[in-house]
Amino acid sequence: MDARTALAELEAAGTETNRAIYLRHGAGENQYGVSFKDLRAIAKRIGKDQVLARGLWSTGNADARLLACLVAEPARMDEEDLDAWLGDISYYALVDVFVAEVASQVPGLRPRMERWTRSARDWTAQAGWDLAAVLAARDPDLPDRFFLELLAKIEHEIGQAGNRTRHAMNGALIAIGLRNEELCDEALAAASLIGPVVVDHGETGCVTPPAIPYIRKTLAYREAQAEKRAAKAKAKATAGAR
Repeated sequence: MDARTALAELEAAGTETNRAIYLRHGAGENQYGVSFKDLRAIAKRIGKDQVLARGLWSTGNADARLLACLVAEPARMDEEDLDAWLGDISYYALVDVFVAEVASQVPGLRPRMERWTRSARDWTAQAGWDLAAVLAARDPDLPDRFFLELLAKIEHEIGQAGNRTRHAMNGALIAIGLRNEELCDEALAAASLIGPVVVDHGETGCVTPPAIPYIRKTLAYREAQAEKRAAKAKAKATAGAR
């Protein structure tokens, strides 16, 4: 599939209802209003195609760029490519998808995260803190002191950070708090000192979750699930012993 054919398919899949919603979320006028469900279905049918991804990205269309992230081949991208794509983005949802599907899949997450979080550009710093959350969730080899330094940075800088950066910092704090028991205590303490994180979500129903109740609720859910698994395993073992 070439970019022109993909654009035609995206245009056909878009709806005016979604367009209006995405406009409120900051997608801009250059978009068709394609649902994420339809985008993923189209991407699954296409498979990975870096040539198509580059062509889609060059259109500037928000739906095309989301699809580009889904069909991109991260193994064929380097830091220059990642910086160029990120530099084009001014839509928070596209930042999140770009990080999840592309930037977090290219080796070098830690230096990339450290570089991007230092940026004064809101979207770039947002991407950096999105990567920090990815590291907290996925990299078991990083020491606690690395995340303690990030918590200190969040605590001291979140009040002066950009709008979407504040939201991403809050997400990183939550991810760090869910990493292990020791970091949980430190994250809860940092969240208590920070207080409410105010983020302007515009005319949408989106919210930035308060870190303390979110962490505690997630931990309680994990504990409940672990207890269910243990009970199921015990019942299975008891039945097998009869």
